[in-house]
Amino acid sequence: MTVSNSPASADASAARSEKDRILIFDTTLRDGEQCPGATMNFEEKMQVAEILDEMGVDIIEAGFPAASVGDFESVAEIAKRSKNAVIAGLARANPKDIDRAGEAVRHAKRGRIHTFIGTSPLHRQYQLQMSAEQVYEAVVMSVTRARNLIDDVEWSAMDATRTEPDYLCRVVEAAIKSGATTINIPDTVGYTVPDEFVDIITMLKERVPGADDVIFSTHCHNDLGLAVANSLAGVKAGARQIECTINGLGERAGNAALEEVVMAIKTRNDVMPYWTNIDSTMIARASRLVSAVTAFPVQYNKAIVGKNAFAHESGIHQDGVLKNASTYEIMTPESVGVRASSLVMGKHSGRHAFREKLRDLGYELGDNAFEDAFVRFKALADRKKHVYDEDIEALVDQEIAQANDRVKVLALTVIAGTSGPQKATITLEVNGKQETAEATGDGPVDATFNAIKAIVPHEARLPLYQVHAVTEGTDAQAEVSVRLEENGKTVTGRGADTDTMVASARAYVSALNKLAIKRDRVHAQSGGTAA
Repeated sequence: MTVSNSPASADASAARSEKDRILIFDTTLRDGEQCPGATMNFEEKMQVAEILDEMGVDIIEAGFPAASVGDFESVAEIAKRSKNAVIAGLARANPKDIDRAGEAVRHAKRGRIHTFIGTSPLHRQYQLQMSAEQVYEAVVMSVTRARNLIDDVEWSAMDATRTEPDYLCRVVEAAIKSGATTINIPDTVGYTVPDEFVDIITMLKERVPGADDVIFSTHCHNDLGLAVANSLAGVKAGARQIECTINGLGERAGNAALEEVVMAIKTRNDVMPYWTNIDSTMIARASRLVSAVTAFPVQYNKAIVGKNAFAHESGIHQDGVLKNASTYEIMTPESVGVRASSLVMGKHSGRHAFREKLRDLGYELGDNAFEDAFVRFKALADRKKHVYDEDIEALVDQEIAQANDRVKVLALTVIAGTSGPQKATITLEVNGKQETAEATGDGPVDATFNAIKAIVPHEARLPLYQVHAVTEGTDAQAEVSVRLEENGKTVTGRGADTDTMVASARAYVSALNKLAIKRDRVHAQSGGTAA
């Protein structure tokens, strides 16, 4: 068998008929944000929604409007700003949620209400405490109410893959008769395997009256590492919408990764003759943005968007790639927005070169943000012999993540050594005002965190403190990840600097800023999870 690895040839061979088009439903802003510690603020959500809209995502699930005032406002604003995508709001199977979602998306050029209810025996008995008949009636009520508000209604059978086949057929039929236009079949807990998922979609399309008049969708979680495989299996069986997230972000082990789904179809169009509307050259840029605003680093060996996805260290591999890249690369780096080579930047580089480098790396910054980034770049270049692409990414990502922070690190002095005690003096900007505190601790990191706590008191627990080098060498930037937990709320902050203590302070403050946002929202929060 001959396998083509050229995206261009794959696109050319694809039959561009609507029946082969796969709709990409991105739920980074809803299911992705439900990942512990991944909460985004209003402006960050606007940035993510804008790039999703620009790159060709068909449906953006912008949030869960009934969950909080903040969620409602962000969904409503995204609905107003969206230029191309359908904007969906999630709703449980109750009138209040459905009405709230309808209100949030009413200003969208194209809006959608996405309503759901658990259908498996486990969910009916333990979570909902409802009988099969009561759940059936809730399906009819919720879809009917949503359809009376809007023409585009999606219905999801939460935990569908563990639902009895006959009952699943019955509730899907009820949703279609009540007016649903999209039927989503979630593998909510990542339990199924591809062959089973094919059987489920095939059964529904064959047995349910009206199945040919709706779009079937997949929503697969990655608990067994099968989310992408199951999603593509669903497409093979006739599903024409895939629900996914940037970087595979999501609850527990995450969701199907948008970048993997899109590039699998594009690269292996010979065996998956489908197409999407995604501009794949924007994938790397979207990945970096989501990683920055959520403070969730992308693992180095992550498919498509990981640091090592197009890196070669083995001598044999390097030799092959230099002779012909396709010997070890099944897609080009450029096809996902990654440069094949790194331009080394240093202290003699000027603004023009730096701006071009940012563009090459997928960043478009406003004038003020660019000047701030350039000043930090020059300061970094003075301390480092070589500034690598990864250094610049870490520097800019931190700027993006901290653009709207209430608390910022201005200065830090640490005294450490064997004689002790270790002492830290820190100056923070808190809501525009400078405050300085001094503290001791069991080591320089503990002293630094104690000094921060003196200015920003809190009772959060520190379950994770992690340091790794962004690049090689003794002058490498340190990237620090800090996780804080308080009253069941979990947040993660990141900071980068050539000084590990400064990076630690920035990471800790970043986490505190995210925790403050969660505290502000907690009074407006309502319960409930989704598919």
